Formats: sequence, structure tokens, C-alpha cells
Amino acid sequence: MNTQSDDYILQLEGVSKFFGTVISLQDVTLRLRRGEVHCLLGDNGAGKSTLIKTLAGVHRPNRGRYLVEGKEVHFQSPREALDHGIATVYQDLALVPLMSVARNFFAGREPMRKLFGLIPVMDMQQAATVAEQKLAEMGIFVRSPHQPVGTMSGGERQCLAIARAIHFGAKVLILDEPTAALGVKQSCNVLKLIHTARARGISVIFITHNAQHAYPVGDSFTLLNRGQSMGTFAKHEISKEQLLDMMAGGTEIQSLVAELEGDVAA
Repeated sequence: MNTQSDDYILQLEGVSKFFGTVISLQDVTLRLRRGEVHCLLGDNGAGKSTLIKTLAGVHRPNRGRYLVEGKEVHFQSPREALDHGIATVYQDLALVPLMSVARNFFAGREPMRKLFGLIPVMDMQQAATVAEQKLAEMGIFVRSPHQPVGTMSGGERQCLAIARAIHFGAKVLILDEPTAALGVKQSCNVLKLIHTARARGISVIFITHNAQHAYPVGDSFTLLNRGQSMGTFAKHEISKEQLLDMMAGGTEIQSLVAELEGDVAA
């Protein structure tokens, strides 16, 4: 079967990753279509972190193939992945709390101007204007682009990190548990931003252990368990209840419930 399709912007084909005798991933296949939100679900220890770092260029697979736009790649660093338009937003967000919104937005890619025509310095006015404008385009309205990031809510910081990746040309956005530490309203804002990114033609891999957050925005779903794929499903192939059942352990939960009900009856 031909697995190389023009529809796929990113593919992992039968990828395995070992750390000594520890098998972190085994024969995992993941295919991301253009303009799709693909949800990667799994409990703690399922292999999600290893898979993220493999996609981001931190780890190199021991077996299998990694393709970007149909061409096999062998990333040596996260910078190479970023150069191919693959941006990863980790849980720690890589933001500096004491620095301003504008400085964080342009960290490592600062717009420059010449002071006295000689000395290169960061153009703070341009950075502030662009950061505020680009955030507003994504539906994020900050009090001031000069406010420290530490004064922002967790949801606002997530949105800032995502908007920054989109502004700098991400074709694929990998989000590592973006709603894990957020309240209901902040989680909704992040989910709306994922929807906005898809509407702009950006492909998204949404890593989460929360099926309630994944199902409303996801187009397809891959479930991991102990480093192995339990399958990939399009949205029309699986209901939210089935997804929750697979995430929760299915028959194991049912057996536990039956056992507990038996103890109560006794």
C-alpha cells in the first residue's frame, strides 16, 4: 500500500525508539494531513513525550521513517525541525516571566535598529506593535505589550506561545498538553485558538490525556498505550463515548465497577 500521499504534511511510519533496554515507542505510525487537527491521546507513561521529542527533532528514531511533505528527514536538532516549519509548544512554554510580552514574542528573532546609526539594538516599538497586532489577530488582547509575561494568566501564556509559533511560519504546530493546568474558561480559549490555527491552514498535533478537550476540535485521533499505538480513528469512525472508554481502560473499568457493586451488595 502506498503510504506517501500529497495530503500528508507529516508522517511517522513504523517508528520505534529505545533507551537501552527500555522500549519507549514500538512501531508507531502517525499521519498528519494538511489543515488537520490530529489528537494524540494517552495516559501518563504512554510514550507521548518521547513521540513529541521525536517529531521535534530532539530524539532520532531507532527504527522506522519520518517524512515531511513526502520526503524522509533525519533531524539532528530541534532547529532543523523548526526550519522545516515544525514548531513545538511544550508545557513549560519557553517563556521568561520577567520579560515583556513583546520581548518573549520575538525571543531569538528580535527586530533590530541602529542606535546613532551605528549600534544595533532591539527595536522595541516595532516589536510591541507587531506583537500586539498579531496577538489581536488570534483573538488575544493584552493590556500592554510591555507587561511582564508573569502577570498573564496560564491560558494567555499558552496563547502567546502558540501565536508566536504561528507568526514565525509554523506549518505544523505540536502542542504538548496545552490545557492540562488550565481552568474551564482558559481551556476553551486555547481550544478556540487551535480551531483558528486550523482555519488558517496550519496542521496541528494536539497531545492530551483529556478526551473531553480533544473530541470537539479533533479531526482524527491516535491512542497510545505503553509505547504502542492502539489505532488511529477519523472522527466519524469513533464517538466521544468510545474514545473515553478506550482512554479509561474499557473492560478493566467495567470489571472494577462490577466488583465494587458486588462488594456493596454483599
